[in-house]
Amino acid sequence: MKFSAYAFYFFAFIFFIVSFSAQSQTPSLNTIQNSVTTLADNFPQEKIYLQFDKPSYAPGETVWFKAYIMAGADPSLISKTVYVDFINNDGTIIKHCILPVLQSGGGGSYDIPLEFTNESVYVKAYTKWMLNFDSSFLFRKTIHITQSKPLVKKQPVGVKTSIQFLPEGGYMLENIEGNIAFKAVHFDGSPALIKGAIFNDKNQQAAEIKTLHDGMGSFLLTAKPGETYTAKWKDDLGNTYQTKLPEAKESGASFKISLQPGSRSFLIQRTENAAGNFQKLYVIATMQQHLVYAAGVNLTESFVTGGAIPVSNLPSGILQVTLFDSNWVAIAERITFVNNNDYLFEPEVGFAQLGTDKRKQNTLVIQVPDSISANLSVAVTDAGIGIDSSDDIVSHLLLTADIKGNVYHPYYYFTNNSDTLQRQLDLVMLTNGWRRINWSDVVNNKFPQIKYQNDSDYLALSGKVFGASEQDLKRGAFILMIINNKRDTANHVEQTVVDASGGFSNPNLILYDTSKIYYRISGTEDFANSSVVNFNNSMPAAKLLVADTVNNAFYADSATEKYKRRLAEEEMRLLKLQQGTTLAGVTVTAKVKSPLQIMDEKYTSGLFSGSDAYQFDAINDPFAKNSITVLQYLQGKVAGLTITAPAGVSGNGSVSWRGGTPSFFYNESPVDLSYLSSVNMNDVAYIKVFRPPFLGAIGGGANGAIAIYTRKGGEGPKTESKGISYKMVIGYTAPKEFYSPNYDTYNEKNEEKDIRTTLYWAPTLLTTPGNNTIRLKFFNNDFSQSFRVIVEGITTDGKLTHVEKVIE
Repeated sequence: MKFSAYAFYFFAFIFFIVSFSAQSQTPSLNTIQNSVTTLADNFPQEKIYLQFDKPSYAPGETVWFKAYIMAGADPSLISKTVYVDFINNDGTIIKHCILPVLQSGGGGSYDIPLEFTNESVYVKAYTKWMLNFDSSFLFRKTIHITQSKPLVKKQPVGVKTSIQFLPEGGYMLENIEGNIAFKAVHFDGSPALIKGAIFNDKNQQAAEIKTLHDGMGSFLLTAKPGETYTAKWKDDLGNTYQTKLPEAKESGASFKISLQPGSRSFLIQRTENAAGNFQKLYVIATMQQHLVYAAGVNLTESFVTGGAIPVSNLPSGILQVTLFDSNWVAIAERITFVNNNDYLFEPEVGFAQLGTDKRKQNTLVIQVPDSISANLSVAVTDAGIGIDSSDDIVSHLLLTADIKGNVYHPYYYFTNNSDTLQRQLDLVMLTNGWRRINWSDVVNNKFPQIKYQNDSDYLALSGKVFGASEQDLKRGAFILMIINNKRDTANHVEQTVVDASGGFSNPNLILYDTSKIYYRISGTEDFANSSVVNFNNSMPAAKLLVADTVNNAFYADSATEKYKRRLAEEEMRLLKLQQGTTLAGVTVTAKVKSPLQIMDEKYTSGLFSGSDAYQFDAINDPFAKNSITVLQYLQGKVAGLTITAPAGVSGNGSVSWRGGTPSFFYNESPVDLSYLSSVNMNDVAYIKVFRPPFLGAIGGGANGAIAIYTRKGGEGPKTESKGISYKMVIGYTAPKEFYSPNYDTYNEKNEEKDIRTTLYWAPTLLTTPGNNTIRLKFFNNDFSQSFRVIVEGITTDGKLTHVEKVIE
């Protein structure tokens, strides 16, 4: 990885001599440098951005997306697999995508059900490696679903405009002038325009406040001893408010950062009554967990001092500056953005052939500078549906992926590099947090516990043979496998050697979708008959997302909303017509029992039947075959149900549902959690998770219940083959090809009405030196008069691009 991009400036002693660190029993600058280096080298942080083909969708449409993964300032080489979850308003995962990563990118899709009734779906993307760290930095996004008829929304009661006051460095100090930033937002997360003043407890005005940009602003305030302060303000809706400011501390040290060309100057000031640990301080600056600056500060003889951190040789991104006392306790922190304009590459995008008339042909040409290798994705849409005003690849990977909280229109901060825009971006830094580093742990040489190993290899066919003796394995054996996958018309035959430990792997065979693998073990007759084969793809269970609709707010463009709603209504009509659900205005619904209804009638009785519950067919669900225990199988499948158990092994663990422990039943007999944890999934046929209250439980089941039912004689998954063993193995999510009609040739489908709003989508376009020109052919639909072309991508050395053009 390109760690050399982080220049390190080690100013160990600005105002005091070496003996200070040498005599101290606390960690020194050198030991802190070593700890930070260990953190950066062994625990690098990945971040993900997803490009979508368009800003919103209608039920029945396909969501096309491309994932880009970086680690620090470089394309990530850590993970070969990325996971993308689509989640409904109830918190239920409705689609779990598993995608291979090629040159730091991977494409996928999700088909929105025609019957989908919500106006939004939440998306979360992550790697296994990212699950070891703060979940706040996983990719999250809200996708807007345009319904043919607008839903009636309930306005929140009593929720108005809110404001946060955030002193620079973290807190206010008495008798020291502080810079206080603030951020005001409406209930939907959009910025609020406010104005007002700050008053002390004697109702004397101490400062004026007024938003400067997107709900943010700042003011100077010198807190007097013993006084408290209140903001009296009015929002742009005419509402008036009073908000208390944080109380000022009697003693401590303040920390301010100011923007200078080529540097970030800092000012440190302590109170006169500050304790001894505030008289000798340290300043540490890091970028992407790499130490880039370190300095010691002596305030024994004076109350104030300053310095400058060189930034001209740093890569663009967020610089975290932390102030420590003499005991290496972090006492103040500030983040600042460094923009050295070193992150872009600019491909040329144009049309060799342009046709904006009905079903006319177009040829899009993309030319990348010849000296670089790049991974690109391209979306061409009807310009009338608008744009996604929230984020793009540049603003996300350089800015929003590294801070907590919502940033309104982050792409705006990369439109130019003017002083005004940099001051506005600094307001974002003052009002958002960056907490990737736990300084208390780093100072004490403690590092994150790794629970999830990174996917260093692709999900290849692998597993282990159990039950064989050491002598049998030494003699040598192999497994003959016949792989049946519904994506292929022909079966594939593979032969893999079993090693001395019983393991086997075929790294050249990457599985997609669910495959049925018939297998036979070679060797002695006793070896073949006594051995059991287990296939393993090491995939983690899907992780539930706690939906944060404010931090993931979608800001609808009212100018395009009616246009998109008319298209959604027409698309709904055409899709229903194609599915044959509408005939002469009459909808015919056949009353056929579903497989789960049949299972429920077969296994349950009394209060256990037909109740409000989640149902799972463990016989025919391929995920059940890859789970060892019931708890492992249920992880991530029920909204609000939290399960902790050792992955892949039995164990009691713990189970809670919305704060309480549910009741447990085995074939409708009450059992405890330890008994349930010991049940092997191979014996389970049917599982029901009852929502609270469940009247079949003792005491009324206020916390719901989990009931499992074991298989009856002769039951098993449907199979077309007898006499040879097989297993169902789950691989990567099957890729779907984007349909682009060719109106130059005859196709019966071309007779249908064409109301596509995504005219072309290409998730993976690779260029190399000498092969740097891409030509893409597509046809217009029946109505679009202008196109919007968006090209995003990343080079092998970490440069980014976002090109957007509207063609009329």
